[in-house]
Amino acid sequence: MSSRPERVTESLLRGWGLPDPGDSKKSRGDVVVVGGSRTSPGAVLLAGEAALRVGAGRVALAVPQSIDAHVGIALPEAGILALPDDADDALGGELREQIQSADAVLVGPGFSDAAETRATLLAVAAVGPQLLVLDAFALGVLGDVDRSALPEQLILNPNKEEAGILLGRDLDDHEDDVREIARRFDAVANCYGVVADDDGRTWRVDEGDAGLATSGSGDVLAGAIVGFAARGLEPSRAAVWAAWTHARAGRLLGARLGLGFLARELARELPVALGDVGV
Repeated sequence: MSSRPERVTESLLRGWGLPDPGDSKKSRGDVVVVGGSRTSPGAVLLAGEAALRVGAGRVALAVPQSIDAHVGIALPEAGILALPDDADDALGGELREQIQSADAVLVGPGFSDAAETRATLLAVAAVGPQLLVLDAFALGVLGDVDRSALPEQLILNPNKEEAGILLGRDLDDHEDDVREIARRFDAVANCYGVVADDDGRTWRVDEGDAGLATSGSGDVLAGAIVGFAARGLEPSRAAVWAAWTHARAGRLLGARLGLGFLARELARELPVALGDVGV
């Protein structure tokens, strides 16, 4: 297998296609986003909106009780579930049922405490989600979690700092580093335009804009990944579709607004970017 990544183009994505959306929100997949804190309540909102913007049918946000009412008002399209006050406590019955039945679960956006994040990740994994996407603090604690405790279908969405944490060293060759993360954690890894599967397949997205380096952009990307995964795409294709759509949305906003667009504008631009593929 060639070590050179395959370039992601509109033609490639058009050839892959997307699952038929059907005639009901139930046919487009269920997402649960687990995260949030008093200091960063917006991350789960951005991720949840992004999942809906790429076509996921239903989204539930599992957040601490201290912010659940505020989050529910801010994103009325999402269901709201409360995490236990103590992260070591068992997850509530309704939350367990939602995680078990969800097509894809995202853990990490907005968490601010490493110990609580690890306990929550283990609690979510113990329920047995079909597919798990990890982002932000959930990546920072991944090295302390037994891989066998996590579902087989796993997608990692690190930034460069988090990629260094996962590798335990400074980054050297970006493409090789992302491949190593995928192999080491038996997962799909997406980092700054490079997506790698654990079997060595690699793709590169040559899109984007400098404005993508903005607060909340990674939360939008993570939400897009979990949204595409919930729609029924295999993990590597979900990550590739999300990376390209996120980057194209940034390019469109950069051309229209210039530097300084916001992550919430990025989420709203995702359907426009998808329209460029025409599927």
